[in-house]
Amino acid sequence: MYSINDIAAWFINKEPMSDKKLQKLSYYAVAWGWALLKRPIVSDTDFEAWVHGPVSPVLYAEYRQYGWTNIYEPAVPGKTIDNDEMVSDLMESVWETYGDKTGDELEALTHSELPWKEARRGLQSNQSSKNKISPETMEKFYSEIYIGD
Repeated sequence: MYSINDIAAWFINKEPMSDKKLQKLSYYAVAWGWALLKRPIVSDTDFEAWVHGPVSPVLYAEYRQYGWTNIYEPAVPGKTIDNDEMVSDLMESVWETYGDKTGDELEALTHSELPWKEARRGLQSNQSSKNKISPETMEKFYSEIYIGD
């Protein structure tokens, strides 16, 4: 298993991006890990249903100083993902699927999907929340929409 910062480093080293985009790409890596690998790929965080979409508090603490500006500095992962073919392939697929989208586009997409919506049920649209997004819901939802290679 990896840390969320290992996952984030992989994405940051692809291109500069905002914290929002990094959060959403990292969320999709974890969610699709549940759906396709049937297991967690990170061991140190959960995603919460914040106003602007899924957020890892661990990742937020690491990159919050960037605000709305892009993160340009190359990141050094604690553990290299490229040595793990299954997770490396998963990360490439997530990048191919979502990497061309902006943070705002990814936010809108997550807002339309059941895992985030379920975790925010009963909350106002601008109400803060630390409700955890269920790994079981991630696995079920993304497995159901998977259309294969």
